[in-house]
Amino acid sequence: MAEPAPRPHRFHARVLSATTLPEIAREIGATASDPEGVGIMTRKGRIFAVRLDEVSLKAAPILKQELLSVGGDAAHARGVADHSVAQTPVVLLATWGQYRRLLPKLRRQPFRLAELSEELDRALRSFVAHGPRPLKAAHRTITLGDRPRVMGVVNVTPDSFSDGGRYLAPDLAVARAETMASEGADVIDIGGESTRPGATSVSAEVEWKRVGPVLDRLRGRFKVPLSIDTRHAEVAAKAVEAGADLVNDVEGLRTEEMRRVVARTGAAAVVMHMRGTPETMQSNTDYVDLRGEVYRTLAAATDRAVADGIEPDRLLIDPGLGFGKTAAQSLELLWHADEFRSLGFPVLLGASRKSFLGWALGSGGPLDRMEAGLAAAVLAAERGVDLVRTHDVRETVRALQLVARGRTLAESAALPAEPLATTEPDF
Repeated sequence: MAEPAPRPHRFHARVLSATTLPEIAREIGATASDPEGVGIMTRKGRIFAVRLDEVSLKAAPILKQELLSVGGDAAHARGVADHSVAQTPVVLLATWGQYRRLLPKLRRQPFRLAELSEELDRALRSFVAHGPRPLKAAHRTITLGDRPRVMGVVNVTPDSFSDGGRYLAPDLAVARAETMASEGADVIDIGGESTRPGATSVSAEVEWKRVGPVLDRLRGRFKVPLSIDTRHAEVAAKAVEAGADLVNDVEGLRTEEMRRVVARTGAAAVVMHMRGTPETMQSNTDYVDLRGEVYRTLAAATDRAVADGIEPDRLLIDPGLGFGKTAAQSLELLWHADEFRSLGFPVLLGASRKSFLGWALGSGGPLDRMEAGLAAAVLAAERGVDLVRTHDVRETVRALQLVARGRTLAESAALPAEPLATTEPDF
């Protein structure tokens, strides 16, 4: 028997794509609902799934019980029921309003649940926060968060995977930096050592001979903030003295010497995730929990940096696409880049011309990956990444203008008088 024809559309049921709190408020407000009601209902408009690690056997059931009491839910290991595990990961599922009611309850509980509530509060606030934020750097302040920003790459190397040898001469590197600035780059990243997979390391002396003359020529005549891409603390110190504002360390500030240099010079710093070194990183790509491990490593690295005197508002984080990851793993990190906002630091992401883009396309060398690189930049920006690192500045700037316009429209809703925590949540 044939299926009956569907009824004609009368109510025009439409699943809304609104995901941010301002977008949800805008849709609810469009019903001409009472403004106070808009504020109340907006907090019910989205489920936030939050992952927690290493929750103790005693804390996990209390956490689930308290979340159930406010209308949410939590998933944990089956072994919690029969006490066969000492600790468990937990995934919380709740609306904004439910978390708001949950946190005071947790603050009164034992088994480190008060500490958990503080970290949960911070992660939620950081995840939803939008708007301009100053990144304090050595010589200039860089504004992030107002729109997707672009970092241009100038490799002063003979062997970088994409443009090695093209800008080895200082005059060519300077000209390239000036071109990128004219194309709209917000930061220029200058590097003197290739960190492609399998690359041979160079000494600090060789690296400085490559980048020093470029920084000297740019000193005093270049308004765009400069970044030094280096693993060597000695090079970082000289570069900041020569005018660099930011240290981009692919080793994630893992050495105490590099952390001391950043703290002493007042530079901003990128903390990137990488296992091992560029020479060894691609031989160690087995992860039990890729995103969780990258997140935990970045959390520990930023904790060390702050403990060693680097101000939190000078730090950025980078999940390190292609650095000790397979192509599929790099794509997964790109697709979930917004999760790293939960740490509370601006997120930088570099996908430009990398091999995982060629893997996704099915063919092509570094210079044939521009379209995929632009798609990656747009995906990253749409997920709230603050700074996109690229070799193709003009094209990336133009692509990200669409994201900036769309974000402006999405967040232009007139919000209710009661704060919805779009920049500073009120739990």
